[in-house]
Amino acid sequence: MVSAVISAPQRAPKRAAKRVLPGFHLTLGYTLFYLGLIVLLPLSALLFKTFTLTWDQFVAAVASPRVLASYRLTFGASFLAALVNAVAGLLVAWVLVRYRFPGKKIVDALVDLPFALPTAVAGISLTALLAGNGWIGSLLEPHGIQLAFNPNGVVIALIFIGLPFVVRTVQPVLEDAEKELEEAATSLGATRWQTFRHVIFPTIAPALLTGFAMAFARGMGEYGSVIFIAGNMPMVSEITPLIIIGKLEQYDYAGATAVASVMLFFSFLMLLVINALQSWQRKRSGMPT
Repeated sequence: MVSAVISAPQRAPKRAAKRVLPGFHLTLGYTLFYLGLIVLLPLSALLFKTFTLTWDQFVAAVASPRVLASYRLTFGASFLAALVNAVAGLLVAWVLVRYRFPGKKIVDALVDLPFALPTAVAGISLTALLAGNGWIGSLLEPHGIQLAFNPNGVVIALIFIGLPFVVRTVQPVLEDAEKELEEAATSLGATRWQTFRHVIFPTIAPALLTGFAMAFARGMGEYGSVIFIAGNMPMVSEITPLIIIGKLEQYDYAGATAVASVMLFFSFLMLLVINALQSWQRKRSGMPT
């Protein structure tokens, strides 16, 4: 009887070690196969098609004046929109976490609307609102302010689709922040600005940078919500994804994949930045990496 009692705890770890899903090798093999089929195979086809070009042809395809103008607009508008969203998203997250007010759940749900709304619908809605005959555009255009069919429309569309990334990244960090530190800073005579600068901001800075990077990366590849409000004028309001679509319509598949490979490179670069920021955030919060 004593031996049975002693051996019982020894058998417990074996029962706890059982997994619900199949073994590691099977699940890992399925994961690699699925990612290879869905992600690596299409990207490999893109690169192989690009390699059919000579170096001079590749440079001519990705560095023509029209393509360079689209790079400037795409990256510049994405950066500016992400910068605006970093400030606005922080304020929205702060209000949702720190205050109680009627309709708070509705406001919280509206933040996710750009995720659920088809991008084409967002572009059409913004165009109808901001065009010269729209509700807002008709009021601003007599004063010389034009928000649609120019780079301003691109920035506005990217702000619309990028806001949820910042809010949803910063919001959980604010919820987990220790309010005792803020109370201690206040009791020691710190002003509101000093408390925010030295106590709150260092805590949320990694999450805020992650949200900024995610909004920036999302803006680089946006197409549906931009083409309706941009005007798509070459050298002025033409984004890089539209350049790729135009080359495909002209059956210039190699040129389209060449420009797409440049965007792919910057997408991978932003992915590395986001992963590094998330790792930094986990270290700051004490979570295992």
